[in-house]
Amino acid sequence: MDIQSVREKAFAMPLTSPAFPIGPYRFVDREFLIITYRTDMDRLREVVPAPLQVDQPLVHYEFIRMRDSTGFGDYTESGQVIPVSYDGVAGSYTLQMFLDDHPPIAGGRELWGFPKKLAKPTLEVHTDTLIGTLDYGPVRVATGTMGYKHRTLDIAEQKRRLEAPNFLLKIVPHVDGTPRICELVRYRLEDIEMKGAWSGPASIELAQHALAPVAQLPVLEVVEARHIVADLTLALGEVVFDYLA
Repeated sequence: MDIQSVREKAFAMPLTSPAFPIGPYRFVDREFLIITYRTDMDRLREVVPAPLQVDQPLVHYEFIRMRDSTGFGDYTESGQVIPVSYDGVAGSYTLQMFLDDHPPIAGGRELWGFPKKLAKPTLEVHTDTLIGTLDYGPVRVATGTMGYKHRTLDIAEQKRRLEAPNFLLKIVPHVDGTPRICELVRYRLEDIEMKGAWSGPASIELAQHALAPVAQLPVLEVVEARHIVADLTLALGEVVFDYLA
């Protein structure tokens, strides 16, 4: 393979058998359980990188079921997303995500800089309750519950919330272990077709774990819960801040 061929084919690893295809990436019937809780403001400021700003002591704990996703297949993920602002515009910063499928782990990290690790999340309906769980190895580190479809939410409002910008910290090390890429990335969800949005009584329980530190942002009070189903496209990102420049 000559040098030009390497350049033309090199969009993901491994070169001759990439772990994921070229996008765009469309999700059908993507299902969210998002439980928002109040936490310790000082701890939030310790984990959110500047120039992002934390304006309120809130965390969105998310369980997301993706049964049909282009190139990535059928998988589930779970983790913490923090409301932030950048240049005065409200958005969200993804702190950590755990999922059970290799292509979206590889693609998420290589393309956008999603902080993804391998674990075992679930999102299921049990009789009258929507239940999300996260196991890291044999340890249960998160359990979220919500009464199933107790109240219908405004579809237009929930779509606007999904359309807000999202931020990631993309880090790629050099071969000597020093950072070669360290960038703040912004991306959006596009072409959103809402299928439904509901709320209900909710709870979230987090347990301590050395390698899945979701409990580093303690639950002080549950603020709201949302159950959302939508079709959407995960757009590619743009660099908004270069920490090495």
